[in-house]
Parts: sequence; structure tokens; C-alpha cells
Amino acid sequence: MRLLNLLVIAALILAASFVYKIKFDSTLQAERVGKIASELRRERNAIANLRAEWGKLDSPDRIQGLAERHLALKPMAPTQFDPLDRLPDKPLTIVQPPIQDPIGAMIAPREATGSIPKPGAR
Repeated sequence: MRLLNLLVIAALILAASFVYKIKFDSTLQAERVGKIASELRRERNAIANLRAEWGKLDSPDRIQGLAERHLALKPMAPTQFDPLDRLPDKPLTIVQPPIQDPIGAMIAPREATGSIPKPGAR
């Protein structure tokens, strides 16, 4: 009877230590989750701040002011455009490229001899 009592007490002590270890590990995991959640919140706030700053820097009014202040640009006058009748005529001859297609040059002799079926032929 005494041996059985000692075994039960030992089992209870082992079970209690195992439960304590599980509780300690779960507490550590909860702390890690809390740290990761705070880092995530901090990164999302940083992204929101950067997007707001980008929106401010990308504003057309700001870019227009910077362009007027730092660039020596003048407004475009309507006389700067040529009318359509002053455009050059389309060339009469088609200029062939000076280099032949190397793959086409290899395929053409085979198609002429009939060793390669032409596309669409059955």
C-alpha cells in the first residue's frame, strides 16, 4: 500500500510539473505574440505615415510650384506646332533591313524541298 501511495504521489508531482511547464511555455508564446502584434502595429503606422508623406510630396500643386521655382520653362505657344500639311510624305519605297532573318534563311530551303510541312498543311 505504501508503494502505491508513493507511486501516486510521484505521478502527481510529475503531472503538476508537466502542467507548470505547459503553462510557462504558453505564457512565453503569448508574450511573443504580443511583441509581434506590437511590431506589426508599429510597421502599419510607419507605412501609413509614409503613404501620407508620399501623397503630400506627389501633390500636383506642389510639383507645379517646384517646377516654376526651379526650372526655366516657358508656357507652350500654339505656334510651336506644325500644321498637318507640313508633315513629310510617306516614303514610297519600303527599306529592307540589311540583315536577313537567320532563322528564316534556315527554314526557307527546307520548305522548298518539302522536308518541313508548311503551316496549316495536313
